[in-house]
Amino acid sequence: MPSWRFLSSLTYLFLVLVTACVVLLSCFALLSQAVRNSPRQAFKNNYNALVIGASYTLVCFFSMFFCLKRRIAMRLRMSRISKDYRPVSRGDVPHSVHEYITREYLRSCLISSLSIPTTSSHPGWGSHGTPFAGVHFRSTILSTVKVIDELAREVIPHHPPLKPHTRMHHHFRFIAPLLNGEVLALWDSAIQMARLAQREMTEEEFIVGWDAAEEIRRMQVDSVFLSPSFLMII
Repeated sequence: MPSWRFLSSLTYLFLVLVTACVVLLSCFALLSQAVRNSPRQAFKNNYNALVIGASYTLVCFFSMFFCLKRRIAMRLRMSRISKDYRPVSRGDVPHSVHEYITREYLRSCLISSLSIPTTSSHPGWGSHGTPFAGVHFRSTILSTVKVIDELAREVIPHHPPLKPHTRMHHHFRFIAPLLNGEVLALWDSAIQMARLAQREMTEEEFIVGWDAAEEIRRMQVDSVFLSPSFLMII
């Protein structure tokens, strides 16, 4: 279905062609009448035909001149408009217009604020109004593996490479004696649930796994791995 802009352009072109045809037919009719009314019935030494031709030529010239002048003026005026974002200040528009724009902007902000869902929740995502709002539980828990593995390699540069499906208590078996076994087991369970479970994690399950990962990370940051007992084990 053609758009309104296309139909408008097509109508404008049709009117221009009709106007041009009418002007040409009127010019041809007047020239023919001037020739028939002349004594010799010819264009030679025909003053009336010369006046008609000159009149139509001047009309065509001035019409094209004014059209071109308007086109150039519009292009220059449009080029002065800044292409960058520029806020409208009070001096740019009348006071009533500025007040109207301000009220509409405030109304749009209020509608956007009221449209934000506050009670809806999606499986595997943090609920609105909680510290985990907008957090995807599965990917966030899995991202802790790389962080803790990098911290462990700062202590053991030749730590075994991380495999995609290895259990955490097996991968970190060399530093397991220095970690809280219960915390490591909770984090390992959360990682396995994020990897293999068909259902999404609940917020309670995510909090348990996240707290366990934070506890392991804090122990690494506090240089637990650099204790003398650990160096003796190495």
